[in-house]
Amino acid sequence: MSEILGSEFKSSGVTENTPGNIPFGAGTIHKGLKFNTQTKKWNFAESLAGATSGGSKFEIVPQVEQVEVDGALVAVAELNVKQGETASMEINFAELTPDIIKASVIGQATDSDIEGYSLIISKSQIEKGDYWDNIAFVGKTLTGRPIIVIMENALCTSGLSIEGKNKTAGVGKYTFRCSQKIGGDLTTLPYKIYYPTPSV
Repeated sequence: MSEILGSEFKSSGVTENTPGNIPFGAGTIHKGLKFNTQTKKWNFAESLAGATSGGSKFEIVPQVEQVEVDGALVAVAELNVKQGETASMEINFAELTPDIIKASVIGQATDSDIEGYSLIISKSQIEKGDYWDNIAFVGKTLTGRPIIVIMENALCTSGLSIEGKNKTAGVGKYTFRCSQKIGGDLTTLPYKIYYPTPSV
């Protein structure tokens, strides 16, 4: 058996590139993350949306349908058709800010009748300003290089739910869904994944 496997057989998949391909840590969440083409820098600090507890999760799922044909009793590669996709982020915010409240309830900010307080009230319609231009997850590899996932036109669809407990921070779970603008390509979603190019 050893002769068949030969010296090329490896006991693991680890290579020199492995540390640079392993996501590590909770990452950070950003609102309105932008790259300045003149300074060649991201606005990481200015766009932080809030501290998290328990991490965050993003999902991008293509919707694939198999065309049914008589006589085909198994899945046929050439008959798979992509029929749309979904993209969302689930975030455990440890902070509760007026911006997060307004987004989660799809409410509106109005003049407060009590000094020292912001006031958010309900409204009946979703408007353009209810969408965040983008929401972004910024993680890092074991080598410290950023992995950046940006979802444009993000709408919070989960609502507001905070449970207060003794000796425990009130962490809320929020789901933001990526959407396409009505004038855009209605067959794809406007998400971007910036993945570090392997070092040569």
